[in-house]
Amino acid sequence: MFTKILIANRGAIACRIIRTLKKMHITSVAVYAEADTDSLHVIQADEAYSLGAGTTADTYLDQDKLFAIIEQTGADAVHPGYGFLSENLEFVQRCEQQDICFIGPTTDQITTFGLKHTARELAEQQQLPLLPGSGLLADAAEALQFANKIGYPVMLKSSAGGGGIGMQLCEHDQQLESAFESVKRLSKANFSNDGIFLEKFVANARHIEVQIFGDGEGKVIAIGDRDCSTQRRNQKVIEETPAVNIPNAVKQSMQQLAVNLGAAAHYRSAGTVEYVYDQDSNEFYFLEVNTRLQVEHGVTEQVYGIDLIEWMVKQAAANLDDLSLLEKQLSLHGHSIEARLYAEDPHKDFQPSSGLISHLELPPADGGSVRIETWIENGIEISALYDPMLAKIIVHETDREQAIKTLLTQLGVLQLYGIVTNRDFLARVLQTDVYRQGKMTTRYLNSFSYQPAVIDVLKAGTQTTIQDYPGRIGYWNVGVPPSGPFDSLSFRLGNRLLNNSTDCAGLEFTLDGATLRFNTHTRIVLAGAAMHAQLDNQPINFWQCYDIKPGQVVTLGKVIDAGTRAYLLVQGGIQCPDYLDSRSTFTLGKFGGHAGRFLRTGDVLNIIEHTQPSPFTALPPALYPAISNLFTLHVITGPHAAPDFFTDNDMQQFFQADWEVHYNSSRTGVRLIGPRPAWARTDGGEAGMHPSNIHDNAYAIGAVDFTGDMPVILGPDGPSLGGFVCPVTVITADLWKLGQLKAGDRIRFKSVSVTEAVKREAAQLQSIETLTEVSVPNHQSTDSAIVKQCSTEGAVDVVYRLSGDHNLLVEYGPQKLDINLRFRVHALMLAIQQNAINGIKELTPGIRSLQIHFDSQQLAVEALLTYLQKTEKALTGIEDLEVESRIVHLPLSWNDQACQLAIDKYTQSVRKDAPW
Repeated sequence: MFTKILIANRGAIACRIIRTLKKMHITSVAVYAEADTDSLHVIQADEAYSLGAGTTADTYLDQDKLFAIIEQTGADAVHPGYGFLSENLEFVQRCEQQDICFIGPTTDQITTFGLKHTARELAEQQQLPLLPGSGLLADAAEALQFANKIGYPVMLKSSAGGGGIGMQLCEHDQQLESAFESVKRLSKANFSNDGIFLEKFVANARHIEVQIFGDGEGKVIAIGDRDCSTQRRNQKVIEETPAVNIPNAVKQSMQQLAVNLGAAAHYRSAGTVEYVYDQDSNEFYFLEVNTRLQVEHGVTEQVYGIDLIEWMVKQAAANLDDLSLLEKQLSLHGHSIEARLYAEDPHKDFQPSSGLISHLELPPADGGSVRIETWIENGIEISALYDPMLAKIIVHETDREQAIKTLLTQLGVLQLYGIVTNRDFLARVLQTDVYRQGKMTTRYLNSFSYQPAVIDVLKAGTQTTIQDYPGRIGYWNVGVPPSGPFDSLSFRLGNRLLNNSTDCAGLEFTLDGATLRFNTHTRIVLAGAAMHAQLDNQPINFWQCYDIKPGQVVTLGKVIDAGTRAYLLVQGGIQCPDYLDSRSTFTLGKFGGHAGRFLRTGDVLNIIEHTQPSPFTALPPALYPAISNLFTLHVITGPHAAPDFFTDNDMQQFFQADWEVHYNSSRTGVRLIGPRPAWARTDGGEAGMHPSNIHDNAYAIGAVDFTGDMPVILGPDGPSLGGFVCPVTVITADLWKLGQLKAGDRIRFKSVSVTEAVKREAAQLQSIETLTEVSVPNHQSTDSAIVKQCSTEGAVDVVYRLSGDHNLLVEYGPQKLDINLRFRVHALMLAIQQNAINGIKELTPGIRSLQIHFDSQQLAVEALLTYLQKTEKALTGIEDLEVESRIVHLPLSWNDQACQLAIDKYTQSVRKDAPW
């Protein structure tokens, strides 16, 4: 038996071979192109070696590289899998010359059966029925002469072809004449052989295969039949065993003739004899022999309970049992169907799809009724360089009807996002009457109508992302921001117009919109800053519902005047996987939305087909968000204002100034240009050199964060923790305005009380729900940044600071680093978690503080303060509190390319003298 086998292939078949070799206790040696570095076959193999970067010719087909690895590893055999070098005569000859066992047929058998015209000659000798066909054709004129002799339609074929490559159906002279040279070139390029011939084409043909296995000494057995008729562009997509709706006598004849053909050539190893079966006449005709393992071998293995790869390895090692004994043990059980999952877009003529798989859920393989063969996992980048097959989903049940049902269930369980696949196409095919009745032919998918519920991104626009509301809540304590729509008011109003649930995902555009083609019936609303908008080149309005038909195109241009961000909401929402409980895109973290990035031209977005009308048609103009170039932002003072951080004059100046939006603003934060504060202190003490520095504490979205002398309003993608003071925080009802600010806009801040902020939010929520205008009384009173301060029983000062109307910052002790205070923060956090009250949403600890994010529509500040003081008094055993810890040694700074680029950008656009 062999000790080490090199697998001269990639992907699912490489993984499949590795699994068998592990079972046989044989060392597996994998090879891989750099684009396949993360492929499962590389991870699963005992040894793996790189073939470098480049195309198939530069890697998997580079025989010199393969033989160098064989010599380096001491491999004593090669398994070629299918495709690539599995039927390459030169490769097999080199294996023989270098005394490496090629696990497969001999060179003579590959030569005989590899060229279709010689295979036909041998088949004719063995009395296999043949379709009328020609020998090798010299030129187009000879082809035309023969076609007119046997009658159209005809199939023009490459003699050395395979896998549907080098085949062209011709219906008349002109089509044949134009196809001749192109098929010849294709054959030469793919198979180094430009021989082509003609064959009569059967209109209602089925593609039937017989699996054979030979011992190389003249004994060949047949292992059932397969139906591979479900094809698109001559490429199989669904296969099954056994073939249905074919008389048993016909099947027996197919199998016996296949055995005769293999025996005549003293065939060794696994092979497949393929037939064309005429569904109208019950006649069958020899097509070709594949001298290799087939992609669809798994369905045969399932119903017969065998492992063909194990048989191949044992036969090559002269360790296989007598085929006559194995044949007697063969017994067919049930029905098996295989669906090929491809990275391709069926709606775009099956063009390949490439990109990052950001979300993958495969059906669980149970070792019985469900078998998954794949090479992919979450985070793998699908290259456009290689075959687009991602996985094979194989099911085995007691009968065909149950097998179809199980396969449909498994396709429904399968979730893959980031690239386009044929998953839904496969499911639709399985549900057709033609397939269910077993009447499929090789051409029936040509007229199969497939209309996916998707949007094609014809032009991506500027920083277009998928967002949902309220975004990613509950992860602030680990540094993950909520993201979500920057202008959440416009976003929510758009969803309400469509009668969507509040968490339905939509698209956010920044300054310049996208061009989108809809491939199904749906309904949309445009919201936010007005852009030039058209539906099939006809102007359409914002804040109005539009019914969309398949094929219609929505084009969005630039923002017309004021504002920055627009939104497209679709009925039922954009469908993409949740990441940390949200579909929102966080581009800095590279997760959520569409593969964690801005949309690109060519992306495909999933939606739900529109089935239910909305009760609304348009938004009343009185509810349009007031988007202009001058915004008044209502704020609550705090958490860090006068007199301990800013002077009274600083705060007065802050509210009197017209602030200008800096050009370096984004979803992380809006930078402002305006007067510099005088500051109430000379430095930040232990926290830093600048008076803006404090020990790290949690930020609130909308907090005005002074990074040095420049204020930044923190956005939905901003940091959760930092060491800068924040004198005011934008109230929840006004956060939407931040999303519409652009460079050069002006801002005025107006201080309001928590009471007014809560009422403004309540009115806004009611207005969104009812789509009616709700007035808010204007209260002039304001609150101090500090809403309460006292001492604990341990004589530690505690200060409660407002951070907007949804956050309260609890601070302990003086502005000094004291590890004992961090323990007290931790104790308070644990106590709240163990006995939380309604309205508390999340907790974020800092160095000497705890931020409490709460819903002020459920929980009033006064009630929260009462609860906290009660909890504080109940804290015990802080001196004995233990917290898990570890020591991590890190460099002071990572001096890498990305870090240098960030420094350069910051010093150029923000602060030249920033210390690093």
